[in-house]
Amino acid sequence: MEIPVIDFNELNGEKRSKTMALLHQACEKWGFFQIENHGIDKKLMEKVKHLINTHYEENLKESFYDSEIAKSLEKGNTSDIDWESSFFIWHHPTSNINKIGNLSEDLCKTMDEYIAQLIKMAEKLSELMCENLGLEKGYIMEAFSGSKGPSVGTKVAKYPQCPDPGLVRGLREHTDAGGIILLLQDDLVPGLEFFKDGEWVEIPPSKNNTIFVNTGDQVEVLSNGRYRSTLHRVMADKSGSRLSIATFYNPAGDAIISPASKLLYPNHFRFQDYLNLYATTKFTDKGPRMESMKNMGNGHHGVKA
Repeated sequence: MEIPVIDFNELNGEKRSKTMALLHQACEKWGFFQIENHGIDKKLMEKVKHLINTHYEENLKESFYDSEIAKSLEKGNTSDIDWESSFFIWHHPTSNINKIGNLSEDLCKTMDEYIAQLIKMAEKLSELMCENLGLEKGYIMEAFSGSKGPSVGTKVAKYPQCPDPGLVRGLREHTDAGGIILLLQDDLVPGLEFFKDGEWVEIPPSKNNTIFVNTGDQVEVLSNGRYRSTLHRVMADKSGSRLSIATFYNPAGDAIISPASKLLYPNHFRFQDYLNLYATTKFTDKGPRMESMKNMGNGHHGVKA
């Protein structure tokens, strides 16, 4: 399967409508896609990957192969483990990057610069999704905001070279709990797979620092099921270690998530009430009729369930 590729450069010219339609289809039918010409500094992205790989080699690699995870593989007890070495960085509303052990000052500074650019990209992407769904431009940002704005964090992971990849997953099958996930991944080692149309689709390593995007459970809820979160996993690899830098643009912890009212069909109404309204509006646009039925179903105008 050819994974959808959204070219941000084509959002400003005559190809905008085609590009927006492709994005809508990617969100609706796939739940994942790639973005090229995203505007994030490529040299900065390369530096982030280099510094994180160096951090892993110097601080995490040896301890991983001495860990209970590695020992479990040797014993064949792998049903509930993931073959990964990871840590989580919170960026917003508060940052914990300076509290994580052994992160160099250069890595902290570089990551902060990268995330500042990535948040702008996530906000732009959320606005494009809103436009395609027929919502106000800032609807997703507002829905995610809670009292302190959307939550942003990054899972930094290495999927170490595995001596017996047939026995273990790098990361077991799951959907993502949050909102919009933006992945900067390895440019050489594969492993990421998404489930579509009854089969696992291999996501190739990212060339030229494209950003891989998938939508999480909260976007599915907010879109009333239009944009679905998709099951995915990471396969262990015998030939190399895979880098994954996944940034989550999520709702705040106190954000109240529900389907956008514009995307809901009317419900809990009597069919006779609909027929009564239909009799006088049959030859007009159905949109206002549906809106009236929404109000009636919600208990307005004296209609009872």
